[in-house]
Amino acid sequence: FPTRRSSDLPAPATYTANATIALTVADLEGGIILYTQTNANNLQLPAVTGVGGVDAEISSAKVGSTFDFVVMSTSTGVGTLTVNTGWTLVGSGLTTASGFGALFRARKTGDGTYTCYRIG
Repeated sequence: FPTRRSSDLPAPATYTANATIALTVADLEGGIILYTQTNANNLQLPAVTGVGGVDAEISSAKVGSTFDFVVMSTSTGVGTLTVNTGWTLVGSGLTTASGFGALFRARKTGDGTYTCYRIG
């Protein structure tokens, strides 16, 4: 992702629906995803390949490129990060506990593949 001034960053993506959430590349680029639901639901990563996929939207990424994003639960609900085509998840605690946040790092591991690590 290009370096941006803080005034250029989009507002956090906020999800309130009681359903599985399909995250977008723009959500990940924004860096902050707010989960405000009072129930437990999945937060599905966007597909890596295809129209609107991570590779198409971040075409400048090379193997080894990384980006970070945070998922924050601001209510009593629990959001669980889940895979989509081209993703591998690493680390325990891919669920964001109610009232807490989790820091994730995505690394491009090849054409059409990313690995997502929970790092905090």
